[in-house]
Amino acid sequence: MVSEWQFEVPTAGSRHLPPDARYMEALSSQGYGFEVAIADLVDNSIDAGARNVVIHFLRDGDQLVSLVIVDDGRGMDEEALDVAMTVGARRGYDRKSLGMFGTGLKSASLSHANSVTVVSRTKRTRPVGRRWLMERAKHGFECDIIDPNYAQDFIDFYQGRPIAFQGTIVRWDDVKDFPQNAGGGQTDRYLHRTVNKLGLHLGLHLHRFLARDDFHITISIQDVRTGVEYANYGVEALDPFAYPVSGDPAYPGNFTAEVPSFGSLSLTAHIWPPRSSLDEYKAFGAVVEREGFYFYRNDRLVQAGGWNNFRQPEQHLALARVAVDLPEDPDGRVFRLSVKKEGVQASPAFVASLEVAKDSLGRTFTQYLSDAERVYREARKRNGVARKAVVPPGRGIDPQVRQAIEEELPVLAGEDALQFRWQRLPNDRFFEIDQGGRMVSLNQHYRAALLGGRAGSLNDAPMVKSLMYLLMQDAFQRERVSSRLKDNIDLWQSVLVAAARAELDRVAD
Repeated sequence: MVSEWQFEVPTAGSRHLPPDARYMEALSSQGYGFEVAIADLVDNSIDAGARNVVIHFLRDGDQLVSLVIVDDGRGMDEEALDVAMTVGARRGYDRKSLGMFGTGLKSASLSHANSVTVVSRTKRTRPVGRRWLMERAKHGFECDIIDPNYAQDFIDFYQGRPIAFQGTIVRWDDVKDFPQNAGGGQTDRYLHRTVNKLGLHLGLHLHRFLARDDFHITISIQDVRTGVEYANYGVEALDPFAYPVSGDPAYPGNFTAEVPSFGSLSLTAHIWPPRSSLDEYKAFGAVVEREGFYFYRNDRLVQAGGWNNFRQPEQHLALARVAVDLPEDPDGRVFRLSVKKEGVQASPAFVASLEVAKDSLGRTFTQYLSDAERVYREARKRNGVARKAVVPPGRGIDPQVRQAIEEELPVLAGEDALQFRWQRLPNDRFFEIDQGGRMVSLNQHYRAALLGGRAGSLNDAPMVKSLMYLLMQDAFQRERVSSRLKDNIDLWQSVLVAAARAELDRVAD
């Protein structure tokens, strides 16, 4: 029994407790998103001084076989590569490095591939390689040594693409994300979707690097059997502050937050012009997810939007974005970065300092938020028509459609979202509505015809669901369906069934 509180816990020796081999399985389930994992590997390339990075999707006909990330950075000798491939090892990081924890290469790669090979060469050393096989790694910490001849051949394969005298190649095999059934154009659709999302993610989070003349990222697709290159995309910088004219001529403004026991912190507050169609404004996240703080660490964007407990996101602040370059804070007293570098945890001291933060004109940070809200509301009034609020879009509606709805229409606060699903219904009915459950059920019988033979998914048929969403607003905003609305629903039912049957006839022909 402890009779008096002890501020220091007494010890009686120590014991070495090495990690269980199953630690590798835990490492592979860190929840890295595909784009986040690739960005982590590109960070390593930037730290190695790379000027060019190539992300190479390799296919054998319709089957995707490997993903390779190649750079022309400094490369690694055998000792450095062993450190890079050691689970739990941490190398020394320069204070300007993007790497922090020493886990990115292993955890990012093993989250998405069951086989990870790294081959590297410096100006003064021959190519060396190592490989982690997940099946073997989870039973012990045995890392394969790559045959030196293959390592040389692999480097030669990427000679000039972009490797010159030095560089590193990371190869993923048995990639979990790749489509298993390659028929019916699935591989092409997967590549189109994935390359687009990857380009946007890298373009946003690394936009400061991509804006430089001496750094480039290319996404390439090639057939390993024929050598045919299907596509070669240069990733473009996507600067979240690249508006042509400010939404308010008094901004951007530079605010200073005095954080107790830490010091001054600079925040650059911007107001986007209303109703912008630029990709820099619209291409990522839902409308309320894009407002807020944009935290940078060593020029790498590590959080795109969010108010970090300062306030709740809301549509009226959609034009407000604040750039913050994180200061050196090795102990994480004010800001703590997530291992995956996709979010920042801010201390209560930082949040409190925002209440009294001011710019050189004496304006407060809360005044800035009021100005951003005013610009948004005035733009809505200038449209001349006050659009009626809608039930929030929910499950079954494509995220791009949900984003457009949230940007174009006021959404009813506190209301359950309207969802869509496919269900077996009588063939004389195209849809059914459940007012209490906020659900629109579409007839499964017509699904294949509407999709034109494509595979179905949760958010499929976006055109049909979008039209149904707009038609059904009155039905879901009233407790009772009026006779007029009931007649309209019967009308829509008849016309949509006729259109769906026409689609079926076309498929049959």
